[in-house]
Amino acid sequence: MGGTVTAVSSNSEYSFTKPNRAGIVLLAGIGVEGDVHAGVTVKHRSRVAQDPTQPNLRQVHLIHEELFAEVGEAGFEVAPGELGENITTSGIDLLGLPVGTLLHLGDEAVVAVTGLRNPCLQIDNFQDGLLKKLVGRDETGAVVRKAGIMGVVQSGGVVRPGDTIVVELPEEPHRPLDRV
Repeated sequence: MGGTVTAVSSNSEYSFTKPNRAGIVLLAGIGVEGDVHAGVTVKHRSRVAQDPTQPNLRQVHLIHEELFAEVGEAGFEVAPGELGENITTSGIDLLGLPVGTLLHLGDEAVVAVTGLRNPCLQIDNFQDGLLKKLVGRDETGAVVRKAGIMGVVQSGGVVRPGDTIVVELPEEPHRPLDRV
C-alpha cells in the first residue's frame, strides 16, 4: 500500500496557511525544520495554553489531496498548504490508517501516525462554511473528522513533491485514529 507526496509546505510564523516549498526537511523527534509547529513539546497555541510540557504528537500534519476534490464539489476551493498541512498526499486513505502506522516518505524520512487533526473554527475564518464539510457524523452519529492526520518524525530526511510514500501498518490489533 502506498501513494505519492503531491506537495510540501511549511511556515516559520503562526498562520493558518503554509506556503508550498520545493522540499522540507523532517527532523527526528522534532518535526519540519523551520516550521512553527516543530518541537519536542506542543506548539499549537491552544495546547501550549493548557500545558506547555505535553509531548508534541502533532509534529507533522498530512492531508489527502482527494479531500480538496470532495470539498470542491460543495463549492470550496482549497489548494495544498491552505489548511495548514505540511504534506499533501495522493493515493492513500490517511483517515483509515491505524495509530502507529509508519509512513516512509522518499528515501529516508519516516513519520509515525499519532491521530486525527481536530478541525477548529479557523477553518471557517479561511472559508466560511468549510468546517461543516470537514467535520460531520457517520450513520451511527459518531463524529467524523476529515481534516487530515498528525504524526511524529521517527527518522529524518528530505521530502519533496513526487516522492513515494510506503505505508507500514503496525501489528494487530489495530487501534483506530482519534483526535490528538
